[in-house]
Amino acid sequence: MSKRELQGYLNNGLSLRDIGERVGRHPSTVAYWLRKHGLSAVHSHRFAPRGPLSRDDLARLVEDGETIQSMAAILDRNASTIQYWLRRHGLKTVRHRGRHRVPAHRPARARLQCLRHGWTEFAKRPDGDVYRCVRCRSEQVTAQRRRVKLTLIAEAGGRCGLCGYDRFAGALHFHHVDPETKAFGLSRQGVYRSLARARAEAQKCALLCANCHAEVEGGFAALPAAAGTGPG
Repeated sequence: MSKRELQGYLNNGLSLRDIGERVGRHPSTVAYWLRKHGLSAVHSHRFAPRGPLSRDDLARLVEDGETIQSMAAILDRNASTIQYWLRRHGLKTVRHRGRHRVPAHRPARARLQCLRHGWTEFAKRPDGDVYRCVRCRSEQVTAQRRRVKLTLIAEAGGRCGLCGYDRFAGALHFHHVDPETKAFGLSRQGVYRSLARARAEAQKCALLCANCHAEVEGGFAALPAAAGTGPG
């Protein structure tokens, strides 16, 4: 954000929150750029760099879903100072990693601070009550996919039904024995579903390695007569 742009917003009496809504940035990010350009926020006297922090100011920031780190940026204090006054006033911030409580009027996406990934993009959850770190959400989905697939592979015998390959789970595929019974593929969208639904679909499949799967699909190999009974 340029100094000229920020100065214009300040001249119009906009607060950190107001500016953040205009430019699609979190108030703490706006505060950072104000300090970088040597500017002061409107009503900055409310957050004096000396003396105690009032309970009203801290309570408002807690209600807005700010973390200790973002409060420190907004109030120009150390994180330890913020922690001290939060305890002194009996206040607590949201402690869920990668999440921020958010009022309904906030934009769908914002740049916030994640305890794991630092400053990064957050998105509102479908219920609109919480911002979630996009990277944390993606990693959670990937981890869930991996857990579901490993469970299905173990229940299907843990190895290729033709050659016995079992070195790398990523090279093992679920091949639908009867394509007419296929409800969804297990290679991608299937592992986003519940374990119960994925397990039911795996019952229709034979576990094959990538090479054997390609040979079966191409007609160069045939499944054993007992294949396709699935896990259990």
